[in-house]
Amino acid sequence: MTLLTVWNDNDPSTPELQTRDADTIREVLAGLGARFSRWELQELSENPTQDEVLAAYRSEIDAVNAEHGYTLVDVVSITPEDTDEYREASATARQKFLSEHQHDDDEDRFFARGSGVFYLHVDGKVHAVFCEAGDLLSVPKDTTHWFDMGTRPDYVSVRFFHDDDGWVGNFTGSDVATKFATYDELASVSA
Repeated sequence: MTLLTVWNDNDPSTPELQTRDADTIREVLAGLGARFSRWELQELSENPTQDEVLAAYRSEIDAVNAEHGYTLVDVVSITPEDTDEYREASATARQKFLSEHQHDDDEDRFFARGSGVFYLHVDGKVHAVFCEAGDLLSVPKDTTHWFDMGTRPDYVSVRFFHDDDGWVGNFTGSDVATKFATYDELASVSA
């Protein structure tokens, strides 16, 4: 179940808020300019193609595009395997997003399968949103944040963009992301 944890950015040991209540999560994130919603899950094959995922969620994707003006939508996925290739690729992918950064565009993600944690660093607080299958989160442009997919990533995610550049991160150089609970630590709370 989705979990929101909020800390003061200088006290990563004591959460000020921890909730699974969707209305509270939506309200807190709206105060940051972030959107949070849930979509009904659709049946997907074990290793769905991009076309399969986009077709399964076509009406929801079209509605988001129409409301927010996105022009590029794609699907990223990582499926666990007991191979060196998976371990290397997943570790590389995880490292890419673990440092605090921001974007010149909103970052909208829908989790069709699996989970991941977005950490929004705003106004002296860190808001960790443990997203699970069915969750759509929009991080507003210029919001400092990072993403953790865990030590054994497993997800299928739909991404939305306003232009063809796709994902472009502007890294802050801050080490704040190293101080807060990881995906794996928050997953144990979410269970």
